[in-house]
Amino acid sequence: MSRLPKIVDEKDARGCLLSVAQSGERLGVWAKRHGVDGRSLRAWHLNLLRRASSAPAPEEPRLVELVRASSTPRSLQRYLVHVGEGSVEVGDDFDAGTLRRLLEVLRAC
Repeated sequence: MSRLPKIVDEKDARGCLLSVAQSGERLGVWAKRHGVDGRSLRAWHLNLLRRASSAPAPEEPRLVELVRASSTPRSLQRYLVHVGEGSVEVGDDFDAGTLRRLLEVLRAC
């Protein structure tokens, strides 16, 4: 079991890996020469590689034209529903659940 200091966090790992790359040495050789646990550094190296390969590539920024929707309301068919003495008016875009609740209120009156 190695008694050499382990890499403690990502910042520590990235600093060591940068030094390894700048030295041109193999990771294990660099770690031994600098008194760092090579297995710990190798594990960080592999995890950072995996994370980088699974991250989505950033998209190139692009311009998107936003066009204001027409303010003219769509022509919808209207319906007048009578229940007893009450009535409710709905359009083609009505929600059945809402209409059901409104009819229950009218019936209760």
